[in-house]
Amino acid sequence: MKNLIYGFMAATALAGAVSLSAQTADEIVGKYIAAIGGKDAISQVKSMYMENSVQVMGNDNPGTTTIVDGVGYKSETEFNGQKIIQCVTDKGGWMVNPMAGSADPAPMPDDQYKSRKGDIYVGGQLYDYAAKGSKIESFGKDGDAYKIKLTTKDNVESIYVIDPKTFLVTSVLTKGDMQGQPVDITTRLSDYRKTDVGYMLPYAMDIDLGGQFSLTIAVKKVELNKTIDPAIFEMPKPAAAAVPAAR
Repeated sequence: MKNLIYGFMAATALAGAVSLSAQTADEIVGKYIAAIGGKDAISQVKSMYMENSVQVMGNDNPGTTTIVDGVGYKSETEFNGQKIIQCVTDKGGWMVNPMAGSADPAPMPDDQYKSRKGDIYVGGQLYDYAAKGSKIESFGKDGDAYKIKLTTKDNVESIYVIDPKTFLVTSVLTKGDMQGQPVDITTRLSDYRKTDVGYMLPYAMDIDLGGQFSLTIAVKKVELNKTIDPAIFEMPKPAAAAVPAAR
């Protein structure tokens, strides 16, 4: 009888631990949402426009990021006199990458689109994650910091590292592609600042692509709820081929 009681107590404790683990992930994410301003502040933001400085290989390059919540995301960066563009909407994605040998817009590969489609939400992937079809779970710790694994409905995984004191996200680990090779992409976030509506944003982002390439983004200006024409997210037609000169 005693062994039966101990077995029942152990099973109950184990079930409680599993339940606590599930609750802990939601609790940590809830504290993160509260730390960046809370749902009320985030829900006030319908659009976001940012002017950035993108440092690549020691050179500063101007860039902009435009988001209309739930509609589209577009980033544009000037580099060596050319423009690099990445754009995703709720329906698909496209990009312009002169570094790959073409200045014409091209559809974004499906796997890349799936990993970027969450960028169209101003609150990020963790905000209202369940409504987006994603799920979260605790993923151990990084020192004292919490690690939360988010899996989207497209089965794209991201690992968020959350500071145990501030409950702000300090880094995000995702999978990506570089010249046809899979790489781990680590984005470190810092210099959080409060916007006019109380929503906190990171003004500094250091991005490392598998140790092969890195860049730093510094936010210079933020405008919230600016009127933005959704047409900017439509993929433009490729430039018409030059007409041969008449002989």
